[in-house]
Amino acid sequence: MTRPNALRALILCADDYALHPLVDAAVEQLTLAGRLSATSCMTTSPRWVQAAPRLKALRPRLSVGLHFNLTESHGGAVPAYALGDVIKKSYTRQFSAAALRLQWQQQLDAFEQALGTAPDFIDGHQHVHQLPGMRDAMQEALHQRYAGSEMPWVRSTAPAGGLWRSPKAAIIALLGGWTTTRQLQQSHVPVNTGFGGVYGFDAPDAASYGAQMAQWLPQLCDGSLVMCHPATDVVQGDAIGRQRPVEFAYLMSEAFAALLQQHHVQVAQGPLRHLMKM
Repeated sequence: MTRPNALRALILCADDYALHPLVDAAVEQLTLAGRLSATSCMTTSPRWVQAAPRLKALRPRLSVGLHFNLTESHGGAVPAYALGDVIKKSYTRQFSAAALRLQWQQQLDAFEQALGTAPDFIDGHQHVHQLPGMRDAMQEALHQRYAGSEMPWVRSTAPAGGLWRSPKAAIIALLGGWTTTRQLQQSHVPVNTGFGGVYGFDAPDAASYGAQMAQWLPQLCDGSLVMCHPATDVVQGDAIGRQRPVEFAYLMSEAFAALLQQHHVQVAQGPLRHLMKM
């Protein structure tokens, strides 16, 4: 059991790097301020090759992963599915195994070609990496590409502590979070120890987002991961574009620093593998 005043390491991960320059700027500023542990990258973005080099100066203090994508079209630049269609096709096994293997291959290849290394970790845009068929193709790709070397860890969406009581968090976990976590551990792929950051993207201001964070932090143990979606300003045309600067403002604030101190939590930076469980 964790001692009440023991310092706990939080993995704070900003999703959607390369989606937009304002997202990338937020990742850079939060990392340099010591407020971010990781970012997951959309290698499907037309901006990826242009944006990727900026990450090299942030590593290894910032862990950098693949944000596997099937649902973001990048303004029509790439084919994409609606999330509901992806869920339906996954559960009815309408995606061919070969097509999924190709998606994983292409997105991992794009990551490695731009950065010259394997990703530190894997997750999915709108959590599609954990859906039936997707997770099988993911595990196949991981073991084929990285067996005998350091295996990337994979985001578990199994809720930390009592966060499963949130209906949205419970739905995400039911749609593959618990099952994928169990399967990954059985196949000796590292995962984070609990998940948070799930809400309705409806916080009207930084203080309201801070109230969400204050609910998550007491539930976290060492190695729990909280996702975030910051940008330095409104991202026009993005479904959560107006929420992004709200998150950024809070994460850069002294109020966030004070909340971390109050709950004996630090934002981990540097290699995160020691915080993972198998």
